[in-house]
Order: sequence, then C-alpha cells, then structure tokens
Amino acid sequence: VIGVVIGKTDVRSFPDRKNIGTERYTFNFTIRDSPTCFINVQSWGREEYIRSLSESFRVGDCVTIENPLIQSKEAEREEKFNPVTPSGYKLLLSENHSVVKTSSCYDTDTRLLALLHLPVKDPQDYYSLGDIVANGQSLHGRVLNVLAAVMAVSE
Repeated sequence: VIGVVIGKTDVRSFPDRKNIGTERYTFNFTIRDSPTCFINVQSWGREEYIRSLSESFRVGDCVTIENPLIQSKEAEREEKFNPVTPSGYKLLLSENHSVVKTSSCYDTDTRLLALLHLPVKDPQDYYSLGDIVANGQSLHGRVLNVLAAVMAVSE
C-alpha cells in the first residue's frame, strides 16, 4: 500500500495483559491514496520498535507499507480514537512481518501531495466557529466537527 500520511498519533503504552509487569506500545496513523480512500494503520510492539517506527516519518510523508495484516475494524470502538474512514478495515503492522518505507511524495507520485489538503469529512458535516458561538447552549454535550483556519500564531 502506498499513500500519504494525513494524520498520526503520539506513542502510547499500556500494561500488557499477557506479561504482567510489562508494557506494550502503540501508535496509529492514517494514510490516503485517493480523494475518497483513506485507512487507519495501527502498530503494536516493543517500545524500541514503536518509537523507531513513529520517528521514521511524519504527516505529509509518503509511505509504502509491505505485508500489513488487514483486519475488520470495530467501528463503534475504534472510531472514538481514530479518524472515521470510508473503509470497513484497518491495517495492522507487525514487527516481524511488516515493513514501512518512507519516500518523498515527489519521488512516489506528485498526485499524493494534493491529497494532504483534502478534508476527510463531508463538507456538510462541519460547524463554523460562528455557529458554535451563536448556538453554544443547544450544542452542549454533542461531538462536533469544526472547520476553522488559523489566522495567527504567537507566544
């Protein structure tokens, strides 16, 4: 699978239920290879492997994923913590079987770069900041998609 990384989480750790007293590490990222197709990628493993993999690329890089495990996603559970994708599947990376290679999008396919700036949500499914300010009370407790632009960055 070849795609541009459009999102990425930080490395996290969890207690390993099989080996009490040890931890498993994970991080997720999302890749896109067309305007309508993108998929979440999940990796689990030893701290050294996960940290090294996470540091090997960033959002905007093109990656080639070899030998991922393809698994049906549990939409209700997984979409709380990952972007909602049009696919019913996710990719799992295994330290022993999977390989992630990074390359410049210019080297891979310049069309992938344009995908980096496309929204992943339906354009009709956003609230503007003005809508939220005007309707704040009626929106209380709801999960919203926000469309906003950064006007300035300062200390």
